[in-house]
Amino acid sequence: MDWEKRLRCEALKEKLMTAEEAALLLEDGMTVAVSGFTPSGCPKAVPLALAEQVRSGKRKLRLNLLSGASTGEELDSAWASLGIIARRLPYMTSGALRAAVNGKAGEPVAFTDIHLGQLAQNTRLGFYGPVHVAIIEAAAVTEEGNLIPTTAVGCSQAFIDAAERVIVELNLKQSAELEGFHDIVRLPDPPCRGPVPLTQVGQRIGTPWLRCPAEKIAAVVLSEAPEKPRPLAPEDEVSRRIAANILAFLQKEKAAGRPSADRLPLQSGVGSVANAVLLGLKDGEFSHLRFYSEVMQDGILDLIDAGKADLASATSLSLSEDGMRRLLENLERYRSKIVLRDSEISNSAELIRRLGVIAMNTAVEADIYGNVNSSQMGGTNIYNGIGGSGDYARSSAISIFMTGSVAKNGAVSCIVPMVPHVDHTEHDVDVLVTEQGYADLRGLSPKERARQIIENCAHPAYRPQLRAYFERACAATGGAQTPQLLEECFSFHTRLRETGSMLITDEKEREKPC
Repeated sequence: MDWEKRLRCEALKEKLMTAEEAALLLEDGMTVAVSGFTPSGCPKAVPLALAEQVRSGKRKLRLNLLSGASTGEELDSAWASLGIIARRLPYMTSGALRAAVNGKAGEPVAFTDIHLGQLAQNTRLGFYGPVHVAIIEAAAVTEEGNLIPTTAVGCSQAFIDAAERVIVELNLKQSAELEGFHDIVRLPDPPCRGPVPLTQVGQRIGTPWLRCPAEKIAAVVLSEAPEKPRPLAPEDEVSRRIAANILAFLQKEKAAGRPSADRLPLQSGVGSVANAVLLGLKDGEFSHLRFYSEVMQDGILDLIDAGKADLASATSLSLSEDGMRRLLENLERYRSKIVLRDSEISNSAELIRRLGVIAMNTAVEADIYGNVNSSQMGGTNIYNGIGGSGDYARSSAISIFMTGSVAKNGAVSCIVPMVPHVDHTEHDVDVLVTEQGYADLRGLSPKERARQIIENCAHPAYRPQLRAYFERACAATGGAQTPQLLEECFSFHTRLRETGSMLITDEKEREKPC
């Protein structure tokens, strides 16, 4: 049988049980940590079994949930809709969970938003209390009992080390040939940590497996739950124009003789803009590209196949159905190009700074001085969270943030006088890009940044309002370093809540406070 070839440790065969039996190991009030990063590599069978036990009325419990990043529908969505999650960190993409966190529906969830690169160490140091159970998806178990991860690593090793007990989901739908893609490192905690000995994107400094003492493993569950591929975000005209502006900036850097995409590794998030940037790189002048990132999308495979990318390092393969098929059909070729690491390594400030990463991340909105909000809608409702953008922005060689200039069909400007929530201060934003253009903010004073952002990044419909605000602020504050009129900033967002639009169409009204 296939599972016997996968479960190569004889001692662990005695711990085989069903998902329903393993779910009974989770008790009310426990903190549960799970493998994966995005839906990739997350456990599925045990979470779904627990959800069914709660749905049928057999059990009622509330759990604290830790994960490397977001999870699949089997966890965040299923558990939030049933009121299972009491506390959640550090990131999410589930609509059901978002509604519970923001008090819109279901049982309330206490959500803690943190930088993803900090989670592993914080967990080991006990900042979030004891981890009672870790549920880890594996493609295989070695003769020694080590676990071969699947399509993501995340914080799996840290969760295993911190947990009192471990449940292993041996997923037979995941390819056993994924063995060899991973590079797992166990870092000592401060004050005993030395430099991480990684100096090249493709370098391997760890092991291809997760270490887990056999005595910690409480159950091995055979799973045949398929991983639901992430559909490619549709590319639209706005994302294509943003991508073109980013590529124009990178080409300008190269022409100026400064390190650009041909010399420095790239980091890019997920979504339509990231896809468009990757497509642009495929057809552009840069070659021998390297990526040091959190997540790999299909575009990385495209660049490898086209001979444009040499190496890619991340913590998760977040591929579409077609992308996963291509990966599995060409595993040997991709194995020499792709490395999957712990998120503690992929998001390490030390390594991002050492390698000189060019970071490209998404903003919800930015203000005229370069402060970025990437997590809160209207400054009050969490959307997904800060994710890993802060890990990269603060430590990168060049920090790029991108957003459309408007949202809600033009009713909302994504360039505002003052963001109502700050995730990334002006000190961490080098370049701001919209479909209108880009503002290179390096070396500029706040007032110089404001002029660049208004003229290059704001939508033409909102430039008169923003210009008028900036001129009034300069006059009223007598040449202050960062001119702001706080009451007007608040009214800008109050107008949105009251009318559903920031746009002032009357020319005379534009001269009045925002």
